[in-house]
Order: sequence, then structure tokens, then C-alpha cells
Amino acid sequence: MNHIQPVILAGGTGSRLWPLSREIYPKQLLCLTSDLSLLQNTLRRVLALPGVLAPLIVVGEEHRFITKSQVDELGIDGDYAILLEPTGRNTAPAISGAVEYVRRRGDGDPTVILVLPADHLVRDEHAFAAAVAEGAERARAGAMVTFGIHPRRPETGYGYIERGADNRVTSFKEKPAREDAERYCAEGNYYWNSGMFAFTVPTFRKEMAEHAPQILASMDLAVAAGVRDDRFFRFGRTEMARCPEDSIDYALMEKTGRAEVVAADLGWSDIGSWQALYEVLDKDANGNVSQGDVLLEDTRNSLVRAEDMMVAAVGLEDTLVVETADAVLVAPLSRSQDVKKIVARLKREGRDEFKTHQTVHRPWGCYSVLAIEPRYQIKRITVNAGQKLSLQMHHHRYEHWVVVKGTARVTNGSEEVLVYENQSVYIPAGNRHRLENPGVIPLELIEVQIGSYLGEDDIVRFDDIYGRHGG
Repeated sequence: MNHIQPVILAGGTGSRLWPLSREIYPKQLLCLTSDLSLLQNTLRRVLALPGVLAPLIVVGEEHRFITKSQVDELGIDGDYAILLEPTGRNTAPAISGAVEYVRRRGDGDPTVILVLPADHLVRDEHAFAAAVAEGAERARAGAMVTFGIHPRRPETGYGYIERGADNRVTSFKEKPAREDAERYCAEGNYYWNSGMFAFTVPTFRKEMAEHAPQILASMDLAVAAGVRDDRFFRFGRTEMARCPEDSIDYALMEKTGRAEVVAADLGWSDIGSWQALYEVLDKDANGNVSQGDVLLEDTRNSLVRAEDMMVAAVGLEDTLVVETADAVLVAPLSRSQDVKKIVARLKREGRDEFKTHQTVHRPWGCYSVLAIEPRYQIKRITVNAGQKLSLQMHHHRYEHWVVVKGTARVTNGSEEVLVYENQSVYIPAGNRHRLENPGVIPLELIEVQIGSYLGEDDIVRFDDIYGRHGG
């Protein structure tokens, strides 16, 4: 039987959607267009296709647990796997590693690899299914298929694919100047490059061996040295670090003579900026998109999103306002691409706001920083039912835990006790300790840390059910 193997690329950071998207909680994990995240919508869409296998999802090491949590929320059956990149090397190594994983698994030659970004919007799912069916047929005939989107406007933020005779790809164009984008749209044989691909394992490996042999060989070694841990498969760290860094477009698609384009009108957007998101969301009578607790007065053609508190706007036009617990962004919608400059500056200045939210997700649940001062920090911690933190110790801080909901099982040195609602426990520095939720409802507690150093790297782990090591 001819199968389709989805490979979902979910390793990006989406810096242009800051402050909602952060390095540790990137764009593909956000609920931007519905109650499901972009990753979840991508999975749901692809699993509706006929003949599709359980997905392979390629993610960075730091996103593994929240990705698995979102996949499991969908109740996906079958032997799906999350392929972990110990270091990001761009899309060509990620795809090459996934293809080698499939080959080693022993799938037959008719299997078509369908590569999809995790963070794109596709509104027309019937058109998507038809395009995939056409692409799979061409892939089985030996083509390296790319999916081109009918351009709706002369967009300078996308790459373009030039289609020639028999749907052959004549050229790939980088993000063009305005006049070139206008010419592409007028000529009618140029399409937006969607970043979606289809090919068989033998075709891909043959073309990579010819055009990018070092990437192919490096990722073959990274898969051979890989380690499986339940749903996770971790590429070999040393081997992947030696792999050249390149995109699949540069490494292969612009060089192969087998490239063909499937042209489609999918209601597609890469949601690459706040303006792109504004364009695809429903608007009120004044052209506004408002999300969360928002009050608007005499405001037009604006996007206002509130995450943690009420946001009121008066007299705005063509404006972007995004509020989170630790940051507020205000900009003209037309300048939303420049948000990445703010993120770059935050990185240069060593600030945490580019990387994490005040709420940080962990495999056992999450914690939110409520207050932080030089010698103390207050957190709200939620531990999911049946989960437990690592057995750990801190050198520099003392901790006080107050249970506000549920029941905690606490290991504190040589003692193990149950702590109930409205009870507390004190953890001295140097004590080995562990927090566990033995109940069936989430455990919530307030943690007060006091000490000379309160960083997250002051954690020495002795045992962890999630396979984390060190600090």
C-alpha cells in the first residue's frame, strides 16, 4: 500500500510574534487562530488525509515536553515519534534526519515523505487534500515536489517559485523588491514558496547524495547514533553538531533537476508577523481584531490582544498592541516585521524576555513567577495529576511551599510527608527534596524562595522520570 509519512518541522522561534512567541514557547505552540495551537491544527489537518501514517515531529530539545503534551491532547493513535534536535542546523539536516529515520525503520520505497511546517495556516482543507494527492502522485513518479501558493498580492516577505513547462520549477526567487513582486504577480507563472515538500525516500537520498552529500552523511551518522526514549528519538549530539547548516531550498531544491511545483490556493499564510495574523483573523465593523479583555473607543483597523489584564485603547488607527504578563508591544501594524529588532536587542542586552514568559511550562506542569527581588522570589506552581518533579537539591536557596489546592507528597531529606490544602513545608538549602502530586486534580502551591542566588541553574538533579540531567 502507498503510504504518506508526514514530517512536521516544529523547531522555529517566531521572533516576529514577540511578546507572545518566545524562544522557549514559540509560535507553533500558540493558539493564534483557534482554540488549538498552530501545531495541533497542522497535525489535525494532515491526519485527516487518506493513507497517512503516524506523524514524525522534528523539534528542538527544549520544546520536547510541551510538544508531546500538545500532541497527546489530540488523542493521536499510532506510533508517532518526536525527533529531537540537540542543536538547530536549519531545515536540510532536519529533513535529512527524518528521512533516514524512516529508511532505517524499514518503510518501503512507495512511502511518500510529506514535509510540512508546523506554524502555517491553511484554511481550505479540501484544496490541501487535493494538492497533497497530486503531489504524492508526482513524488512516486520521481519528482521532488514543492507546493506553490497562488499569490494574492505582490508580497515582498515571501520567496517565489517560477513554474515552467510540465510544472517544472524553472527558478526559486528570494524575497523580491516591490517592483519584482508586482511583475511576478502580473506574469502569472510565479507562486509563493510555502515550504511544503513531497518526495520518496530513494529520490531524496539520491538527490542529496549528488547535491548535499556532507549533510546526508552527517545526518545518517546522527540517526545511527540516536537514542530512543519512549516517544522521543534524539539525534546524536556530536554527529549533528558536525553537520553543515543549510536550508532545504539552498541545499537541494534550487539545485535538483527533479523539482516540480504543485500550484494550489489553500487559504494559506505563514503567519510570519502580527500584520499577517491581522489579515487572516475576523474583524469587527471598524476593522479591528480584539482578543482577550479589550475595550476599544474610536479605534480602527488595529489589532489589540490582552493576555493578563484589561487593555483599553482610544483613538488608535492601524496600530498593534499586544500585552503579556511581563511585556507590552505597541507599534504601527505596518512596522510589525521590525519586532524582530526588539528581540535582537533583548538578546544583546541579556534580558530574559526574549526567551521565556512569566509562566514556564515543564513536563510535570508549569510555574509562574509572581514576584522577584534580589534575595527572594515567589512562584505559583501547578503539578499535573500523577506527575512529580525531580529529586533535587539547591546550594543557595531555601524554599517554603504552601499548598492552596490538592495534596502534595513531599520528600524532604529522609522524610516523606503528605501536605494538604492550607498546610506548608520548609525545604532547607542542601536538602534533597521532591514534590509529587498523588491525586487526580492539579496540585497548586505557592513557593517562596529565599537565598543569595535564585537562578534556575541552581538545581542538582539526582533522579528524574523525564530523563533530565544536571542543572
